[in-house]
Amino acid sequence: MSGFILSTARWPEVEAGPRRLLVVPLGSLEQHGPHLPMDTDTRIACFVAARACGGRAGVGLAPPVAIGASGEHADFPGTLSIGTDALALVLVELGRHASLHWPAMLLVNGHGGNGAAITDAVARLRAEGRECHVWHAGLPGDGSDAHAGRTETSLMLALAPSEVLLDRATAGDTRPIAELIPELRAHGVRKVSPNGVLGDPAGASAAEGTRLLDLLVANLTETLDSLLADP
Repeated sequence: MSGFILSTARWPEVEAGPRRLLVVPLGSLEQHGPHLPMDTDTRIACFVAARACGGRAGVGLAPPVAIGASGEHADFPGTLSIGTDALALVLVELGRHASLHWPAMLLVNGHGGNGAAITDAVARLRAEGRECHVWHAGLPGDGSDAHAGRTETSLMLALAPSEVLLDRATAGDTRPIAELIPELRAHGVRKVSPNGVLGDPAGASAAEGTRLLDLLVANLTETLDSLLADP
């Protein structure tokens, strides 16, 4: 039996089938420059999770937690955030309930700002004796393409080209993210980069996005293989 997409499954099917791992995508609803949709992180996490989980017996794919911790983008209208503390509590309560029916949970995270909440939630769930893991959607780089730049623009050109407004795509602050973090924490993204971009979308392409998506899917697939290796 293949895995379950929980949003369209019926409970008797789930009860009767093997249940080994619940996979929960995490994203955000935040500005991604003037050219990308606000749910970019969520779309990427959902796509990668669906591709990696497809057909795996005993794996349940949950709907995403689509609003995360995005306080650094709060100055941009349209961004919605529940903050680190609230997100951590949501994930803890989700993990507690999931453990009633699933022996393990994997969080597939598409938004870097969720990191602190995830760390806290995973630590608490593990301290309670629940098995919880996390996978972060990350790609190699020097940190100068941190948000709505070439990488995310390419990913979205591969996923949803009609949602990418390339005529509005312009460079933002291109300094490495490690150099920007003190300013971002003190003042938020808009003070550092008025258009909301941390990087430069120039050169983005659907072909590059497809290649990057394949890398992310392969990486998550390795994680799933490891988690499911033991009966």
